[in-house]
Amino acid sequence: MLQSIRDRSRSWGAKIIIGAVVVTMALFGVESLVGLLGGGGDEVAKVNGQTITRQELEMEVQRAIRSGQVPPEQERALRGQVLDELIGERLLTAFAEDGGLHLSDEQLDQVIVTLPEFQNQNGRFDADLFRNRLASAGFTPSSFRAALRVDLKRQQVQQGLVMSDFSLESERESLAALQRQARTFRYHALSADDLAEPVEVTEQDLVAYYEENADRYRRPEQVRLEYVVLDRQEMAEAVDISDDDVRNAWEARGRDVDRRVSHIMVGFNDERSREEAVSRLESIRAQLAEGEDFAELALRYSDDPTTAEQGGDLGVISRGFFGDAFDDAAFALAPGQVSDIVETSSGLHLVKVTELDQPALEEMREELQRELALSEVSDAFNRRVQTLIDESFAADDLASVADQLELELHQSDWTSRDGGEGVVSEPGVMQEAFSDDVLVDGFNSDVIELDQDRRMVLRVADHREAAVLPLDEVRDRVTAAVERRKQREALLDVARSQVELLREGEELDIEWRRVESAARQQDNVPRSVLQAAFRLPHPEEGETVYGQASDENRVVLIALDSVEQGEADTQVENFVARMSEQLRGQAAIQGLQSHLRETADIDRR
Repeated sequence: MLQSIRDRSRSWGAKIIIGAVVVTMALFGVESLVGLLGGGGDEVAKVNGQTITRQELEMEVQRAIRSGQVPPEQERALRGQVLDELIGERLLTAFAEDGGLHLSDEQLDQVIVTLPEFQNQNGRFDADLFRNRLASAGFTPSSFRAALRVDLKRQQVQQGLVMSDFSLESERESLAALQRQARTFRYHALSADDLAEPVEVTEQDLVAYYEENADRYRRPEQVRLEYVVLDRQEMAEAVDISDDDVRNAWEARGRDVDRRVSHIMVGFNDERSREEAVSRLESIRAQLAEGEDFAELALRYSDDPTTAEQGGDLGVISRGFFGDAFDDAAFALAPGQVSDIVETSSGLHLVKVTELDQPALEEMREELQRELALSEVSDAFNRRVQTLIDESFAADDLASVADQLELELHQSDWTSRDGGEGVVSEPGVMQEAFSDDVLVDGFNSDVIELDQDRRMVLRVADHREAAVLPLDEVRDRVTAAVERRKQREALLDVARSQVELLREGEELDIEWRRVESAARQQDNVPRSVLQAAFRLPHPEEGETVYGQASDENRVVLIALDSVEQGEADTQVENFVARMSEQLRGQAAIQGLQSHLRETADIDRR
């Protein structure tokens, strides 16, 4: 840790507090820590006379942060949302209990042991896993059971509402008919050429839009960083590796790779003694020494009929295929070499390696050189890492650390918490940069392990708070946005006028794009156009209904010519029906929640 941590931890008082926190967390979970540090649970709200304490609120906030759902920097904004959720939960729980909903301890136990989060690989409840998972989420077993009991009661209410809702057959048929409906229409996108004159943007327009949309031009909190990177790969590039070292490494790697082998086997039994078998193989070895071909000798002398006709070829083998003696011989040979006599349970053998399952030396040269160089500098790299740790911890700047280790001192551009480019965008870097030790106290960071070959230390060189950028800095962006808005508004006026003319039967010089029998999920039509076409009323026979559509990118005229009943798709229609029922169920739940809030006595402190 940095100097501030070291200074604070020197006092006996600090050590006692830290000890209390560690023991409390270990024994009782996050709620005990909130109680230890947060006081006696001040009220933050009352719901129909029931209190929600600050301790309860803090526990839920910390659980959300510990679960990774919310970044710590959003903790303050999170509190209001969490309190609102706690109020809604209290109301729904009270409604469930007033309705007589009950959950026994036995039912609760049954739910817990069947939750997959607490089951081992064999699908059985694991008590240790249960406790560990709860601890990581900030629960004790008792607090988890209490929370689960309340949650299941609320689920009973919600499921009851959902299950009590249903659709009539006529409603399902109407929904299916709407779903399979197809429409033939034409559309034409208006452009700036359709305006009588270009839009004008005044300074007053710019100021009004800028003030109305100030958040769009907010610059986040940013830092400029100094940093050094210790890179083992760069150290390795300066190491010279000889050809002999590369070849030795290639051969060493080849000792354990799979290999293709051939053998000549001579058995011994009642017909041939072991001594005779040895003599036979020694004669074969003599012929090999005189230049005879191994494959021809295998065909002539081998007692293994399944391989003799293939020149003794056993194929590609791994260690363990034929036992230790055979492996020891086969994996000690280079390609082309023949072993001494090897004895196995099946007989005596001469073994020849014909091929290694390994790329050629030249193909592996660069890879082996890099591996050898990395290995060569590993000890020096580790020593420099330790020096980096020591020097950056003690130094009041980073430039002296860079000089001490002969590292380049880099500087970043302005960068926010979301990260920048290059090395500062890598995981953990900006989290360290915005830590209190580095940002507030101005210390060098801890050594950051970017990967197995790189270590980094950073320091904040400059810092600026979040702010709305001045209009002059964003004038071009604001001007473009105002132009788009004013042009869209002008095109909407043109569209309304042209739709009225079309409805009165006037012919306009328009190049329409026609869409035949479009379904609701048509892919080749802009979504806003498709939705507007399906909102228009049915045209009478031989008539056309006109309308318009707009989104952020376009303003479009639409001419709906006909509506047809498309082909049925049972799978899609059943899905839409289910979604409709789910939405109705959710609406019922939201209706109940709104009613409970409207009729409740809620006092936020």
